[in-house]
Amino acid sequence: MNDMHKSQSRVDIATPKRTKDIIGKHGFSFKKSLGQNFLIDMNILSKIVDAADLDETMGALEIGPGIGALTERLAQTAKQVTAVEIDPRLIPILQDVLAPYPNVQVVHGDVLKVDLQEIFKQNFTDVRKVSVVANLPYYVTTPILMKLLEERLPLQNIVVMIQKEVADRMAARPGGKEYGSLSVAVQYYCEPELVCTVTHTVFIPQPNVESAVIKLKVREVPPVKVADEAHFFQVVQASFAQRRKTIANNLKARYFNEGGREALEAVLSEAGIEPSRRGETLSIEEFARLSDVLLAANRT
Repeated sequence: MNDMHKSQSRVDIATPKRTKDIIGKHGFSFKKSLGQNFLIDMNILSKIVDAADLDETMGALEIGPGIGALTERLAQTAKQVTAVEIDPRLIPILQDVLAPYPNVQVVHGDVLKVDLQEIFKQNFTDVRKVSVVANLPYYVTTPILMKLLEERLPLQNIVVMIQKEVADRMAARPGGKEYGSLSVAVQYYCEPELVCTVTHTVFIPQPNVESAVIKLKVREVPPVKVADEAHFFQVVQASFAQRRKTIANNLKARYFNEGGREALEAVLSEAGIEPSRRGETLSIEEFARLSDVLLAANRT
C-alpha cells in the first residue's frame, strides 16, 4: 500500500463527516452507559499510534474500537490487530469498514471478562511483541488497565486515551496531591509518560471532562523486589485509606489492634519511615521496605 493510499484511508473514518456518514448509514445511536466517544481528529490519532512504537513485526490489541478509526491506523502499521468491542451493534459496522484489512480480528466481548491469554495464544503467535492501544471508556479505565498488567501479558506498551485527572494520578510522583495507590500500582508495572492532553471538541459526542493520552512502557521486571506482591499492594492501599491521616494512623487501623503502638513504631523504625509522614510522601522503594518489614512482623 503506497503512502497516498494509506493517507487517503486514514482520512476516511476519523473526520466529522465520515464518522457521521458511517453512523447514519448503520442507524447507530450512542449509548451513554458504555461511555462511547468517537475520536474525529487525525493529529491526535497519529500521536496515539506513534506513541505505541508499532512496526510490521508487532501486534496491537485495541479495546473499544468504536467504528474503527484507530483500528484502521493500527492495521496499516502493525502485523496483527485484535479489537475487542463490547457493543454488539458495532460489530457489523467494524466488519464493514475494516473489510480491506485481513490482518484485523474483531472480538465481540467485554475485555474485563474475555480470556486475554487465549486471545494472545490465537491471534498473536507470530508477532514479536504486542502493544495495547485504546480510547478507553472513563468509567472502567482502572479495572481494564489493572487486568492488563496483573495478567503479565507479553506487552511492550499500553497507550491509552483516558480522563486527564486519572492520567495525572498514574504519572504522579511522591509528594503531590495526585500521588496515591493508583500511582504506585501503575509505576510498579510500568514507566508512565504523558503524551498529550486532548480537548473535548475532538470527540463525537463531546465528553464533559478533559482527556489525555498516556503511554505506559511495561517493565521487564518491577523497580522493587518484594517478598509478597499481594501484601505489598495491600499495604499501599492501607497507607492511603484516609489521606489526611499519618502513615502510622492508617497502618494502625489496618494492621495493629489497640495498644499496638509500640509494635507499629518498631516496624516503621526498622523500615526507616517517620510515623508522622503521610502515605503520599513515600516512594515505591519505601513502600516495598515497609511491606517486607510488616510481613516479617506477621502483621497480615
